[in-house]
Amino acid sequence: MNSTVNSAATYVVGDIQGCCDQLQQLHAQIKQKHPQARLLFTGDLVNRGPRSLASLRYVRDLGDKAETVLGNHDLHLLALASGIDKSHKSDTLQEILQAPDREELLHWLRHRPLALWEDGHLLVHAGVFPQWSVEQTLELAQEVEAVLRGSDWLHFLSHMYGNQPDRWDDKLQGVERWRCIVNALTRIRFCSTDGVMDFASKDGIADIPPGFMPWFDVPARKTQDVPVIIGHWSTLGLLLRPDLLSIDTGCVWGGKLTAVCLQDRSVLQLDCPQQQRPG
Repeated sequence: MNSTVNSAATYVVGDIQGCCDQLQQLHAQIKQKHPQARLLFTGDLVNRGPRSLASLRYVRDLGDKAETVLGNHDLHLLALASGIDKSHKSDTLQEILQAPDREELLHWLRHRPLALWEDGHLLVHAGVFPQWSVEQTLELAQEVEAVLRGSDWLHFLSHMYGNQPDRWDDKLQGVERWRCIVNALTRIRFCSTDGVMDFASKDGIADIPPGFMPWFDVPARKTQDVPVIIGHWSTLGLLLRPDLLSIDTGCVWGGKLTAVCLQDRSVLQLDCPQQQRPG
């Protein structure tokens, strides 16, 4: 009986952002409860924390016992390594760029999904447009995944950045279509009732910009009947609702690293030392 329960356990883990020591400690706690647990990660495995290289290797080396969706910091690493994006003041990615296994790690990262459907949950890094269903979200994610894994991935990365288009239209094509998909899946926090994304605010729900609301509170959202798992939004704190698991609890900012078991929604958390200061 115990082995059956252990093999079935799936934990989703919030944004690591290079805090590998805390990841290893939390994983040890998970394995005490469920030695064969599968781990899902909300993305942003790297950046701002002290051990981005170790974090990337650790999750990669878990093999089929783990999967991660891509976050905005993971995409930034791919763009930076390709000479497409510039280094930011708070970046801690140089160790990866100089690693002997750099190309293998970047290849593995580039082949990670942007959205996952697992155990009745939809997993993305940041969110989805309110007009997207689960099926459409997965199909659109797969469109961009195919580009990232294909021969034109550098062309796409060179056009990935930008805030427009800021609303979804099924008629969008090419790089504008792919950019809009990526921005929703890896950057969205607030949007309007008609699905316009706001990129100016990174605050929590106590400071909602006028005319906007959290994407997950838009009325008649097409994914409201399934639980959506996100990271990305550390100022929300831990938020567990029937339709939402928001689990980026600010590990890199001195908050906590959070894991939630999908089978019973039990929570494991680890206090984390502050690695960066906001702003």
